[in-house]
Amino acid sequence: MRFTQVAIESMAYALPEEVWTSAAVEERLAPLYERLGLPEGRLELMTGIKERRFWPVAFRASEASALAGEAVLGKTRFERSEMDLLVHAAVCRDRLEPATASYVHAALGLDAGTQIFDLSNACLGFLNAMVVAGSMIESGQIERALICSGENGRPLMEHTLAELLNPEQTRKSIKPYFANLTIGAGAVAAVLCRADLAPKRPRLRAAAVATDTSHSGLCEGDSSGDGLAMLTDSEELLVAGIGVAKAAWARFCELTGWDASTPDRVITHQVGSAHTRALFEALGLAAEKDFSSFETLGNIGSVSCPLTLAQAMDAGAYTPGQRAALLGIGSGLSSLMLALEWPEG
Repeated sequence: MRFTQVAIESMAYALPEEVWTSAAVEERLAPLYERLGLPEGRLELMTGIKERRFWPVAFRASEASALAGEAVLGKTRFERSEMDLLVHAAVCRDRLEPATASYVHAALGLDAGTQIFDLSNACLGFLNAMVVAGSMIESGQIERALICSGENGRPLMEHTLAELLNPEQTRKSIKPYFANLTIGAGAVAAVLCRADLAPKRPRLRAAAVATDTSHSGLCEGDSSGDGLAMLTDSEELLVAGIGVAKAAWARFCELTGWDASTPDRVITHQVGSAHTRALFEALGLAAEKDFSSFETLGNIGSVSCPLTLAQAMDAGAYTPGQRAALLGIGSGLSSLMLALEWPEG
């Protein structure tokens, strides 16, 4: 997939105020740690995640998505009445019907002529939405799109803590729950537009994908009562994820003509330190090109990669004249990689 007419005009994000440190999570699990003789500090040591944030109890995905949407509408030079498309691209949704995008649309006061829909694909949803909206812009169907994603990992965390405190849990049985303890919450939004409407903003140049659904059972989540449940084979998922990322990277390099030395900045899906090291080593990327957020935000699903990009732009870690590679991996398994180029001046 190649693009010549798509720009990222603006990005913004919203973060919850409530912070949960990894130490605090382990305090909640003190009975489990004591019973199984688990060492304190292992959560942060194994993941590199010091803390994550959560929205209040019963906070809806649409509320989070709308917070980021309002933030980006406050930055863009376009009027909200000019938005041709709204996509809610999160794993979390308010309900099966109607589309969560309908609640976001109402909260943002968008125009009646704005097309809306949800797009969900595990942690790749936002990047998928960029490709879909970018394709619509490239083909001339629309001129501007607003993509929003709001994730709330609190129900999953609360359900996981309750499950782990079951006295029947063993060292073996707790393993599929470990990845849940890395989850956080947050929201991000972006305005994409026809490139001539924002000539000095980053351009979406290409997208490459690789999919291996033989691994779809390695990470599965669903509703469980009033909460969420997820079981993950973390070790196998890491191996399989790196494998599909290597396949996507080969296609990405063939499509773009890039190699490991080309991007000035690399933004990945924010899983943790072990995943980042393994990914960079497998693709031959220099560690100093990484910009990460997992240390203080954890894994925020579809929000992680684009939010980290927004933070890199705000911090001056990705600037005009530079190229960036967005490396996404989602349960299923699938990897989607995007090439961005920011024009000089």
